[in-house]
Amino acid sequence: MMKTVLLLFTHFFLLTGLQAQKVYVTEWKSEADYIVYKTEWKSEANVIAFLTKWKSEAKPQSGIWYITEWKSEADMKIYYTKWKSEAKIIVYFTDWKSEAKWEL
Repeated sequence: MMKTVLLLFTHFFLLTGLQAQKVYVTEWKSEADYIVYKTEWKSEANVIAFLTKWKSEAKPQSGIWYITEWKSEADMKIYYTKWKSEAKIIVYFTDWKSEAKWEL
C-alpha cells in the first residue's frame, strides 16, 4: 500500500514539475532540468509558450512562461540547444496568450 502511494506521489510530482511555468534560462547544459529547442513552426512543437511580464500569470499546465533572473525562484531551469535531436522540449513562442499550451 505504501509503495503504491509513493509511486502515485512521485508520478504526480514529476508531471507537475515538468509543466511548471517560472523558467530560468541557463548557459550551462549540465545545470538545466530540460534541454529546449526553439522552433519557428507551431506544428512541430510540443509546447506552445507565451512569454509574460507578470509572474502571477505563470501557472502550471498553462503554457504561459515567466522568465526569471533568479535561479532560486524558478520552477524549472532550461538550456536552449541548436539541435532539435538533443532537445526534450520543442517550444514555439506565440504572441497570443490564448494559444499557450503543453502537448507533452
